[in-house]
Amino acid sequence: MNTSKQIPQWRIVAASVCGTSHVKNKQLCQDAHHWQILPNNVLVVAAADGAGSASQGKVGAMVAVETAIEHISMETVTQDTLADDAQMRELLTKALVAAKKAVEDEAASSNNQLHDLATTLIIMVATPKVVAVAQIGDGLAVAKDSIGDLFALTMPDNGEYINETTFLTSPGALETAQMRLWREDIVNVGVLTDGLQMLALNMVVGEPHKPFFFPLFEFVANAEDKTLAKEQLVRFLNSERITQRTDDDLTLVIAAFSN
Repeated sequence: MNTSKQIPQWRIVAASVCGTSHVKNKQLCQDAHHWQILPNNVLVVAAADGAGSASQGKVGAMVAVETAIEHISMETVTQDTLADDAQMRELLTKALVAAKKAVEDEAASSNNQLHDLATTLIIMVATPKVVAVAQIGDGLAVAKDSIGDLFALTMPDNGEYINETTFLTSPGALETAQMRLWREDIVNVGVLTDGLQMLALNMVVGEPHKPFFFPLFEFVANAEDKTLAKEQLVRFLNSERITQRTDDDLTLVIAAFSN
């Protein structure tokens, strides 16, 4: 009989799907996401929403998330790094800078204007003891601790007017970045783009909506088959329950730290 204990680890399910309005107009999904698990149970997540008005928004989003994850994965994220607030902020800031430069380089090499690749960007670094997030633009990052408290680490930056936000490519974008560190016993984390904000956020009190997140967190904690779990998440995001309330592109990354 095998009595060895299973080592606790992150379970992640993530998907980006095309909004019904984009399907109708034969447009590509402008969202992108990327994630990686580094040594010592360090989970790195990035999600981006290319601007609907940007002709190459999808490219901007993909370049941003892939560069952010690659940059952090190439850094040596030690226990000392994780324990030091200043080092964590520097890690996230450098990832934002690298992503912004990569989008600028892509625009130049493809003979596009920078605004053609406009995109938001959320970067998260999470361990069982700390979660740190940097965000430019709209979208939302959340975490749940071991006693069941759900916390919004960032809030959508919608600018002065509805449907307006700051993009990674906007002038002064880095100065607008939200940055948050939360040191608790982390059980779940989640990142989503603005298409899901209306469902995931109680706008009246400015808090994440537990009835939205808690079933999803339970789902990912029990997701043993990664392929099947992703298919189920895609079905959920394409379901009438969701599409009745939003026609935008949708990205959702959810993770659970469990045995």
